[in-house]
Amino acid sequence: LNWEETVSHFTLAAYSDTGLFKHLIFLLILCLYVLIIVSNLLLIVVICMNRSLHEPTTALFPLLLIQVLTDVHTISTEFCFLQIYCIYTYATIEFFCLAVMSYDRYLAICCPLQYNVHMTSKKVALLIALTWLIPLITVVVIVMLTVTLPLCGNVIYKVYCGNWAIAKLACVNTRVNNIFGLLYMFVSVVLPLILILFTYMRILKICFSGCKQTRQKALSTCSPHLASLINFFFGCCFQIVQSRFDMSSVPNIVNILLSLYFLTCQPLFTPVLYGLKMSKIFTICKRLLCGLNK
Repeated sequence: LNWEETVSHFTLAAYSDTGLFKHLIFLLILCLYVLIIVSNLLLIVVICMNRSLHEPTTALFPLLLIQVLTDVHTISTEFCFLQIYCIYTYATIEFFCLAVMSYDRYLAICCPLQYNVHMTSKKVALLIALTWLIPLITVVVIVMLTVTLPLCGNVIYKVYCGNWAIAKLACVNTRVNNIFGLLYMFVSVVLPLILILFTYMRILKICFSGCKQTRQKALSTCSPHLASLINFFFGCCFQIVQSRFDMSSVPNIVNILLSLYFLTCQPLFTPVLYGLKMSKIFTICKRLLCGLNK
C-alpha cells in the first residue's frame, strides 16, 4: 500500500489454515469463553448477594471465534483500534486494581488498628476513580497517536490487533509513539509493580516477625492476590517482549498461545482462585450451586 492510500482494514496474518479442525477449535474457544463469563458472574453475584463479603475479555473472544471459522482473516480499521483500546484499558485497570489491593492488604495487616482511619469511604471512591480514569484517558492518547500515522501496509502478524504492531507499519518516524508508549508502560506496569513489591516486603516483614498463627492468616489472605499478580505479570511481560522484539525464531503456535495467555487465563484464573482460596466465598458458592441443583 502507498502511504497516501487510506487503510480500511488490517489482515491478521498469524492465523493459519486448520482445515477440518477449525470447528473443534471454535468449540474449545467458545467453551472457554462461556466458562470465563459464568465463573466471573458467579463470583460477582455471590459477593453482591452477601453483605459479609463486602470487605477489603469480551474485547478478544467474539473476534477470535469469528476469525477461527472464516478463511479471510481481516478486521476493519475502526474495530481494530476499538479492540486495542479495550485490551489496553483492561490490562492497565487490572494492574492498577492489583496495586490497590496490595495497598489494602498492607493497611489491614501492618496497620490493623488504623485501617478504618486510612481506608475511608472517600479514599476508596478516589482509588476506584483513579483506577478507571487514568487507563481510560492514557489509552485514548496512545490510540489517537497511532490513528494519525500514515501506513505503508496492513498486515499484522498477530491474532488480534496491537498498537505497536500497527505503529511499525507507519511510513514516517514513530519516535513520539515510541516515547509515549514506553512512558505508558512505565506508568501502567512498572509503577504499580513497584508499589506492590514495596507493600509485600512490608507485609512479609510483619508476617515473619509475628507468631505462627499470624503468619498463616496473613499468607492465606495474600496468596490469591500474589498468585493472580504473578500469573498476570508473566502474560503481560511476554506480550511486551513479543510486540517490541523479533520473535521469528519462536514457533508460531507458541507465539499465539503466549500472546493469548494474559487475555484468556487471567479472567478465568482470578475468579476460580479467589473462589477456592477465600473460605467465605467458597462456602457461599458451594451453597448456591447446591441449592440450584435441588
